[in-house]
Amino acid sequence: MNAENGFLSSTMRAATVLAPGEANVERVPRPEPGPGEVRIAIEGCGVCASNLLPWKGSEWIAYPLDPGGLGHESWGTIDAVGDGVAGGVAGLTPGDRVASLAGRSFAEYDIARADAVVKLPPQLDGQPFPGEPLACAFNIFRRADIRAGQTVAIVGIGFLGAVLTRLASDAGARVIAISRRPSSLDLGRHYGAAETIPMDDHWRIIERVKELTGEALCERVIECVGYQWPLDLAGELVGFGGRLVIAGYHQDGPRQVNMQMWNWKGIDVINAHERDPAVSLQGLREAVDAVASGRLDPTPLYTHRYPLERLGEALDATRDKPEGFVKALITV
Repeated sequence: MNAENGFLSSTMRAATVLAPGEANVERVPRPEPGPGEVRIAIEGCGVCASNLLPWKGSEWIAYPLDPGGLGHESWGTIDAVGDGVAGGVAGLTPGDRVASLAGRSFAEYDIARADAVVKLPPQLDGQPFPGEPLACAFNIFRRADIRAGQTVAIVGIGFLGAVLTRLASDAGARVIAISRRPSSLDLGRHYGAAETIPMDDHWRIIERVKELTGEALCERVIECVGYQWPLDLAGELVGFGGRLVIAGYHQDGPRQVNMQMWNWKGIDVINAHERDPAVSLQGLREAVDAVASGRLDPTPLYTHRYPLERLGEALDATRDKPEGFVKALITV
């Protein structure tokens, strides 16, 4: 092996956010798995809305970010395992195709704990599988405690809102999808929404939901946007004794809430973001089972694909949401 080939075999391509709005692909050392870890040859990785604040820039974020950093929605094939993995409880071996909860996957390889990956069954061969956001949807759905016969409003029909629309409608709930873009409302109908309402006028939306529910409003409301107005609206749409589920990622600062209204209506408020790795893994397993069995088809949601070298374009599209955009995938 010549020196150049040796260098290439011990390094990998990784996208690095060098500064706000600036990304580059560079060669960095290929990581080696430690005890209890696996190395994954990445096939692809979804772009998450949580990537947008680091892309925009913030005074508390130090640049450059880690190579591959921000990428946490990956899938690929295990190509090496650390001590204690092969033949262990996880039963993971090189060649297994997996979805991963690792966090530096805008790269050719990433390292994950063996208990942070789920095998992908043969039914998913050749299909993209950004497992982390699908896992989030299933964990949010569990926290929402949606039951047959309930009316559920979902505020914001993007990737997360669309998946939750399918899960809620399949559970026997009547889903009201509320979103800004006509294409998003079409998506809501595709995934099972019984009613759709354009997200254009605060009071008009509330009155329309009252009409649809005989003034009772909704037993469950899931807010999937992550901004102040959708949170305000979601609180208004919850009926007495109902449940407000906050699924949007509110990363740009504090929020105000109408506590008087929340008190008066006696609602439950659920922050549906999970930080327990075991819960995240549970959601990932449920997502794999649902997609493999055909109960959920997320394929229409993967609307835009970009190579690793165009990560910046993918982040810009996630921010600007061109017509028809739902989710960007980075292919490696």
